[in-house]
Amino acid sequence: MKQIALDIGLSVGPSLANFFIGPNSAVLAHLAQWLNAQATGNSSQPVPTYLWGPQGSGKSHLLRAVREGLRAQGARVGWLDSGVLDAPEFDERWAAVLMDDVDRYTSAQQHTAFNWFVRAQTVQRPVLAAGATAPVDLPLRDDLRTRLGWGHVLGLQLLNEPERRAVLRQAADARGVFLGDEVMDFMLTRFARDLGSLMELLELLDGYSLQTQRAITVPLIKSMMDNS
Repeated sequence: MKQIALDIGLSVGPSLANFFIGPNSAVLAHLAQWLNAQATGNSSQPVPTYLWGPQGSGKSHLLRAVREGLRAQGARVGWLDSGVLDAPEFDERWAAVLMDDVDRYTSAQQHTAFNWFVRAQTVQRPVLAAGATAPVDLPLRDDLRTRLGWGHVLGLQLLNEPERRAVLRQAADARGVFLGDEVMDFMLTRFARDLGSLMELLELLDGYSLQTQRAITVPLIKSMMDNS
């Protein structure tokens, strides 16, 4: 399904509070403690943290939630993901370094990530990174892969179907959107079932619903698909 040019409704930004825990309570607790340590200044000797898990397990949500949490504290952060093609030099004013999609980094991005990692450790700034596989399996240069794996390494698990339904319901409620059981069944059987894809679909449906002034129903979804 192609994306449609729509006036998308207001979306709810990522936060630790709106992350659906499912089987990942230990990871969420670690990050909450991590963020609190930055707020209280109790991270004088930071140990890096690396999150890994399959697509749709929530890695990017959690990294962006931490970034927003740090910004809410008035902190600046270094951010690098596979879409950043012109990364800045390391800035000692950063409170932390966050690196997403590390398994997809180009050679140039790996060079930047290694430099940021070393500089962050030198000035005692925490590093939080995420990728699709455990550190030992990352397709990265050895010195970067080793550094990503020497601290806290936490795996994320995918949600089961009842948990995915609960997340969809929670996200829809936050938007003021009603999703009936028939709509939920259709979404979970006709589209990609990973959480990231489902959230993108919900955003498109919300926008199309606002544009057409119609409730979200199975016919509305089919209409959106026909007009894509």
